[in-house]
Amino acid sequence: MKSYDDILIELCAILAPYANNNLILDEGTELVSDIGLDSLQVMQILLEVEDRFDISIPLNIIPDVRTIKDFVLQLEHLTRQS
Repeated sequence: MKSYDDILIELCAILAPYANNNLILDEGTELVSDIGLDSLQVMQILLEVEDRFDISIPLNIIPDVRTIKDFVLQLEHLTRQS
């Protein structure tokens, strides 16, 4: 099981290519308003995260994920279950 900090580092690495070069990713970064992700990018990220962490992400959690911290907490929970 990965720690919160390990998940945060890996998730930021996954999100970095989608972010504006001037944007510093941290826990408070909002996925849509700060990074500007569209629905296709969200699906690409979900697939990459599922592969990286070897988990399945239920789509019903997506509305609850606004920030990187929200996403990390969900991933931490999901990795504990697997």
